Amino acid sequence: MKFFRLIICLSIICGVGSSTYAQKNFAKEADHAFFNESYFSAIEAYKKADVKAKPAEKARINYQIGECYRLMVDPAQAETFYAKAIKLKYASTNPDVLFRMADVLKQQGNYKEAQDYYEQFLSKKPGVAEAEAGLESCKKAQVWKAEPTKHIVQNEIQLNTESYDYAPAWGDKKHETLIFSSSRPGSTGDGIDDRTGESYMDLWITTRDNKGKWGEPQILPETINTEDNEGGAYMNRKGDALYFTRCPREKKTNIGCDIFYSEPQGRSWKEATKIVLKPEGADSLSCGHPTLDRKEDYMIFASDLPGGQGGKDLWITEWDKSEKKWGTPKNLGPKINTSGDEMFPHLTDEGVLYFSSNGHVGMGGLDIFRAEETGEMQWGNVENLRYPINSSEHDYGIIFEKNSDDKRGFFTSSRPEGKGRDDLYSFNLPEIKFILEVYVKNKETQEPLAGVEITLVGSDGSQVVKTTDEEGKFIYDENGSDRYIKKETSYNIEVSKDEFLGAKSKFSTVGEENSKKYIEELFMQPASKDVVIDFPEVQYAYDKHELLVDDRINSEDSLDYLYQTLVDNPTIVIELQAHTDCRGSDKYNKALSQRRAQSCVDYLISKGIPADRMVPAGYGETTPRAPGLECETIENMATNEEKEVAHQKNRRTQFRVLSFDYKPSGSGGE
Repeated sequence: MKFFRLIICLSIICGVGSSTYAQKNFAKEADHAFFNESYFSAIEAYKKADVKAKPAEKARINYQIGECYRLMVDPAQAETFYAKAIKLKYASTNPDVLFRMADVLKQQGNYKEAQDYYEQFLSKKPGVAEAEAGLESCKKAQVWKAEPTKHIVQNEIQLNTESYDYAPAWGDKKHETLIFSSSRPGSTGDGIDDRTGESYMDLWITTRDNKGKWGEPQILPETINTEDNEGGAYMNRKGDALYFTRCPREKKTNIGCDIFYSEPQGRSWKEATKIVLKPEGADSLSCGHPTLDRKEDYMIFASDLPGGQGGKDLWITEWDKSEKKWGTPKNLGPKINTSGDEMFPHLTDEGVLYFSSNGHVGMGGLDIFRAEETGEMQWGNVENLRYPINSSEHDYGIIFEKNSDDKRGFFTSSRPEGKGRDDLYSFNLPEIKFILEVYVKNKETQEPLAGVEITLVGSDGSQVVKTTDEEGKFIYDENGSDRYIKKETSYNIEVSKDEFLGAKSKFSTVGEENSKKYIEELFMQPASKDVVIDFPEVQYAYDKHELLVDDRINSEDSLDYLYQTLVDNPTIVIELQAHTDCRGSDKYNKALSQRRAQSCVDYLISKGIPADRMVPAGYGETTPRAPGLECETIENMATNEEKEVAHQKNRRTQFRVLSFDYKPSGSGGE
């Protein structure tokens, strides 16, 4: 494909025309075009050679056509011709066709089929690291796709064409201008690249308006773009230096790519100057895809310089301030580089290195990786960005929006749902948002309570006090530019209102990885002086005042409910009421109920409740629970069972709130 030299081979070789060879020697012509990376031309010649080729040569030709399509990043077509070569038993003489077949199947996301071909290849050539890595990639890619990250990826339809659009770079410090590479019509260089059958690549620029809409891309001037291919750009923070890749062509000569540098001149740019990074006499080698640290002390770039780990590696060069030139490049080493290709580096202001690789374990083709700064000009702890940033196709050239904490930005992908060959994509990691809806109701009537004070206390030390509306609710959503409910935080909710007992609830966002709405419904018990409140049943032995605790019931547990109510409402003073049924004398029942009330108070005092917050009151048989439970009525009931149930309802322990303004001794006040 047209950009392939910049992203894979990083050099452009001008292929010798087919007229050099006899018209009928198509195989030789095709091989020569393939050697010179003129894949588009090679395919046509191979197809002509295939017509009269013998079976063994036919198998080789189909394999070579598959190679052309693979190198043009057209895995579906590559699969077709690899399959033909395998059917013609090419794998018996060249098992590499099995490895290549696995690769292109992986690039299409057919991971299970790819696994099978990797295994077939490894059975013929055991121990090949690239195949073992490919096999591992297939297994991990299936897991990553089943468990995607939360990123949202979108095609930038306004910017993309049916041609190649790739390698975005910021064109200004505000990040409102984007520079990218494209093979769209209108390039500076005339003619068609016989590698792809399309125009040559140039650098284009676009600016977005305050609504986020990108303007019509404009081609950069001829001081930047030439008749050759340009791409892989980087603009420094000040906007006064543009670094980019240029791949010059020279007839019958293998000339690699170089990094060029230009400065603004008025509204245009000065003639670009080549940065010398190659050893003397190494013109066929390539350097490209520059990125610089924020101080411009060093530059990281991709190259096939000697002494690397294999394929294209990432290298670093320091700026020599005294000599005013770039120093001898150093390889970033095996923690970053592999036997495959590492390209398209991008440094964040925080020193994090992003790059693309087909050598680290990935999902297929080039994947985007993240590496932490582990020392001075050293990086490690490489991490795959996973799906959906990465896909089974080529994904590369990532950049980030200003002040986005690496959560928004742009990158390039050849994924099939794109508008063209390779497209520019935007991505963002939506903020995990938590919303809390609090609803408060009257416990007795189930009606909403307005004017309730809600206190929200977080484990992070935060405290927010709000009031319910007429519907008895308050919604904690946005708090200006911030949010009320934060990640990895536990919260307590307390509600209070005059003449009601307080209520509490709690929830937590700890461990939550998705946005979530929390709904908390709290019920407040009316507690005016004329309201008597039930709580779990307290029982006593017959004719006894001691709290009944046996295998059947633990009255202390029942009183613990009241204890918690007093703790949760530290300003209330209560009357603790004990009642008996109507059997026995009034005087006796009055004294027994008083002793029972005192037993309850004594237990609560033992738990730490101040005695002056409780008034024990024995009501004896004077206050039946409800109409219909008077002694006369009970005596007229038909059965003893009915009578016993009614008597039990009257033998109860309750409380009512006498005041809401209790202050402990020594706490001050009037």
